[in-house]
Amino acid sequence: MLAQLILEPEQVEALRGQDNVVIVDLCQPAQYVTAHIPEAHYLPYGVIVRAQKPVVGLLPEPAVFSRILCNLGIDANSHIIAYDDEGGGCASRFIWTLHVFGHRNASLLNGGIASWINEGHDTSNIPPLNNTPTDYHLDITANETADYDYIKQHLDDAHVALLDARSEGEYNGGKKLAEKAGHIPGAKHFEWTDAMDKSRNLRLLAADQLQKRLDALGLSKDKEIICYCQSHHRSAYSWLMLKALGYENVRGYPGSWSDWGNRPDSPVEV
Repeated sequence: MLAQLILEPEQVEALRGQDNVVIVDLCQPAQYVTAHIPEAHYLPYGVIVRAQKPVVGLLPEPAVFSRILCNLGIDANSHIIAYDDEGGGCASRFIWTLHVFGHRNASLLNGGIASWINEGHDTSNIPPLNNTPTDYHLDITANETADYDYIKQHLDDAHVALLDARSEGEYNGGKKLAEKAGHIPGAKHFEWTDAMDKSRNLRLLAADQLQKRLDALGLSKDKEIICYCQSHHRSAYSWLMLKALGYENVRGYPGSWSDWGNRPDSPVEV
């Protein structure tokens, strides 16, 4: 049975210590050294993404990602619980990558380290003991990605919609982070942090609030939604939000605007 996609701190507390549970911390190094969930294993965000300049945020090579999981003691039966210190962007990218490689038994700690610490749960500054490495080999199996060609072919498809999770300045072309500024034609703007409840330790907003805004943007559940940002870091959180709301057809765009915005033949709106 697949794990619940989003877990509250009390649920994570109840799962800690179970043989198949692996807690993964994607916080900044200083945060992990100062305070992390007891027995959480540290995973630097940079090792789960790949760059091919000017494109960043690409998927890791299967052998590299498999080795990362093996070194964390993860196997096919593992329930992975991920969190970070930014509300969920890094952790969501990790979970999305797990889905892409076919490992769907993964959960996000709602609010991350903010909800854990601010609500009085125990922390540690001691790394866990070394794992016994596993022998777990994965390859890209799940249909969770969209590339440049796929998106371009579906720009006029009424059944496909694009969610741009970047800042308003990036979306409207005022802030330029590639050769071109603006957004993919037809994309709807929903900045990733607008889905967070800052009064509740960066948890996702209530489902009815999120769905009301998504419906108003035309990002309804009957459509396939493709999420992107600059590198599919921020938009991985948007992907997870949609999955948690019950959207069945959601894809992430590795490379995102660092790919689209640096191509000479890419159409752009501002």
